[in-house]
Amino acid sequence: MRLDWGLTGAVAAGADVSVIVDVLSFSTTVTVAVGRGTRVYPSPWAGERAQALALRHGAKLAVGRLEATRGSVVAPSLSPATFLTRDPVERLVLPSPNGSAIAAALSEERSRVVVGCLRNARAVAVHIGHALDRGASVGVIAAGERWSEDGTLRPALEDHLGAGAILSHLAALGHGHRFSPEAESAATLFGASLGALDRLIHGCVGGRELTAMRFGDDVAIAAALDSTATVPVLRDGAFVDAGEASHG
Repeated sequence: MRLDWGLTGAVAAGADVSVIVDVLSFSTTVTVAVGRGTRVYPSPWAGERAQALALRHGAKLAVGRLEATRGSVVAPSLSPATFLTRDPVERLVLPSPNGSAIAAALSEERSRVVVGCLRNARAVAVHIGHALDRGASVGVIAAGERWSEDGTLRPALEDHLGAGAILSHLAALGHGHRFSPEAESAATLFGASLGALDRLIHGCVGGRELTAMRFGDDVAIAAALDSTATVPVLRDGAFVDAGEASHG
């Protein structure tokens, strides 16, 4: 049971089950959308390749946050608020350079891919706890962000806290003895931050950036700890709820 960062860390972990934590906002958006019945196809590309993927699956293509606000009708985007304020779509292609790219890489590695965030931290912990009981290895992957200057990984507090929330619940379920030191430290960080969680998510770099862009609602939605039992898992190229996947 280990914690790693970014695309390289996700592949290097080589875990049987991998939990992608990209709180602002891939993981939160996928969790909200899947909770409303949408099959979400992650796309590591935008543009024509994403459009082709949407056409192949008969899906709607999500657009960028700012692009989604320019028309008279609010279109789905990486903004989780759009999935709470409009009718759900049946299928959606969601481009994301972080979360979707990690999901695509892990699926090629034949890891079972799960999406985790603050909203579903407890539910994800229960889900992967069962995997640990079956002897599977589990990696919690904090996605992080990328520096605009050179594209290298920028560790993100919101993802460290999201990963820590899941790991903290896992420890409470009796799995703490399985943790790597990095996983143990993330759980400790979350426990120490719990009383200030909302302030920290709003005040971190990602939270401030979204608020400045007038997407403060997205930050508030992302900070709603344990507000849903939805556990998105990747099946046949799309994220669906774990309950649906187990009966499919």
